[in-house]
This record gives sequence, structure tokens and C-alpha cells, in this order.
Amino acid sequence: MDFASLMAKTLSKTSTPTPPPATKDAKPDAKSPTPPKFLSRRELEEQRKAAYLAEQKRLEEERQAKAAAKRKREEDAAEEAKAREEKRRRLAEESRKRKEEREAEEERARRKRLGLPELLPENENKQETKADEEDELDDDAPDDEEVKTQLRAVGEPITLYGETRATRLRRFLRVTGKVVEGPIATSLMPVEEKDMKVSEPVPKPEDKKARRWLFRQLASYFNMVLREWERALAKEGHHDTSAGKQAISSLLSSKESMKPLFRKFEKGDMDESVLKAIVEIVKAAQERRYVDANDGYLRLSIGKAAWPIGVTMVGIHERSAREKLHNGEKGHVMGDEVTRKYLQSIKRCLTFAQVRWPPEDVRQLMG
Repeated sequence: MDFASLMAKTLSKTSTPTPPPATKDAKPDAKSPTPPKFLSRRELEEQRKAAYLAEQKRLEEERQAKAAAKRKREEDAAEEAKAREEKRRRLAEESRKRKEEREAEEERARRKRLGLPELLPENENKQETKADEEDELDDDAPDDEEVKTQLRAVGEPITLYGETRATRLRRFLRVTGKVVEGPIATSLMPVEEKDMKVSEPVPKPEDKKARRWLFRQLASYFNMVLREWERALAKEGHHDTSAGKQAISSLLSSKESMKPLFRKFEKGDMDESVLKAIVEIVKAAQERRYVDANDGYLRLSIGKAAWPIGVTMVGIHERSAREKLHNGEKGHVMGDEVTRKYLQSIKRCLTFAQVRWPPEDVRQLMG
């Protein structure tokens, strides 16, 4: 065999067989594509990224589903708690009303049994209280509509539950800080100096407007005295000396001690005996009768209480009449620390007033 025939036989064995010819009934298989023999690094990275995003999306959906379920449970629990609280409040309100009705019925039966007059209905009591509070308003107090407008402007509710005009005005002054500036800030409107002169007797507690005017007079007078005291110390200018420091300290302590007195003026709840004594002292000071004013202060501060002199305690046993020494001191006005301090401050104001406004009669100068 020659070389040519041998090469032809070898080539015929290694050549790729030709595929069979396609027929009309044969269809290409599109559902089973032939997988590639290898993938590039880019394709592998894309597949990994797509799998990671799909996993994160699934985890996020699970978290949102759990959060929604937890929120639903919390809302249901809150609704149940609110319903229970509302039911508890309603039952407590009904119980309170039944108790008040039962107590009112017992009180009516008791008053009928004792022959006492019947109680006024609650609405009438509220109307009387409202009328009393309206009487406490000053004549120059701002209009109620203006107060509401100002409250709305500062972001405050114009009316609270059960609030009257007087309480609304006090809240307006407290919120806006519109108080009378002076040595002692107060919500009482000041009066002119010609109207500060007080008169006796003291108005009765039933006359709300007259007592309110009296409190305004007293507050204006004491503020005027303290203001003149400040000016006198500022003119002297001896602030570095011991006497000057002592005078300034006395003024500051007097202003601090008289703040409770001004709060009592604002509320109008002063003790009647103390108020009468203060009016007597101020009236005498305004008339430049400082000795009489000092006598009124001594009667108020000392009064008729026994002041023991000498030995009152020997050994461990009390004397037989020792308890009589303290019977008059029970409930004494100087027993209250706050009252004692502002009465001492009033005495200091008297001491300054006789220097600032000296009397015509030198016999009216205090010692």
C-alpha cells in the first residue's frame, strides 16, 4: 500500500461524522439548552450578587412582617388597656356620684331633723362663688376679651375647665409676667399717691371690692416707701462702709420678708386682727404720727401676753402659777416666723419714713 492511500484511510477515520439530514417532523428542543462548558468571573460575580440581593430581600420582608405583627399586637393591647381604663373611670365616676347623692340625702335628712335650712343647689353655689370672684377684680383690670386674645397670642388656652374671669386674669398675669414692677413685684394694680391714704374702719370681708382697694392701697404705700428707701441709699453712696453695708442688708432683708405680706394682699386671706393693726399703723404713718404708729406696732407685736421678769424656774419642778405665763402666748401673732419678719420690716419702714417725711410735731418722732 502506498503512502497516499494510507493517509486517506487515516483521515477518513478521524473526521467528524456528518449529522443526519433534518426532516420535516423534527423540532428543535428549546427547553433544554446546552449548558456552557465554563463561566467567566464576571458572570459568577453577577450570579453571587443576585443571590445575595434575593436573600436580603427575603430577610427584609420577614422583618417587616414580624414588625407589623408586633405593632398589631401592641395596638390591640393598647386598645384593650384603654377600654379597661375607660370602664374603670366610668365605674369610679358612677360610684362617686352615688356616694355624693347618698351623702347629700343624709345631709338633707340631718338638717331637716335638726330644723336647719336646706342647702342651696350646687349650681347656685357655683353662681355665688363666681359672683364673689368677679367682685375681686380691679376696676382697671383688662377686658376679658383682651385677656383671651393675649392668651391665644402666647399659645395658651383661652379658657380652662371651670375657669372664671378672675382666675383667668390671674393665670394671664402669671403666664405673661405682667406684674407691677417695683421693690416688690405684685399683680395688684398700683394706685396714685393721692389715693394711698387708707381710712378706718377696715371694710368687712363681705365687701370684696372695698377690701381689694384697701390691699392695693397698702401694697402701693409699702412699695413707695421701699422705693424711696432705695433712692436714699443710692444718693448716700456709702456702700463700702460698715454702716452702708448694714443699711443695704436691712433694706434687702425687709424686701424679702415683706413678699409673703404682698402675697396675702393678692389673695386677700389676711387675719382680720393683723389687717386692722396694719391699717392703723399705716394710717398713723401717713398722717406723720409716728409715735402712734409705733404704739400700734407694739400692741400688735407684744399685745397683752405676759412677759415674765426674774426667776421663773427653780429646780426641776414648775411653780404652781407658771402655766398662766404662757396662756396668752398661744396663737400669738409673733409666734409665726413669717408674720414676725414682715412686721419687723414694717417697723423698719416706719423708721425710714419718719426721716423721709418728718412730722411737724417733733414729739411724734420715735425714739
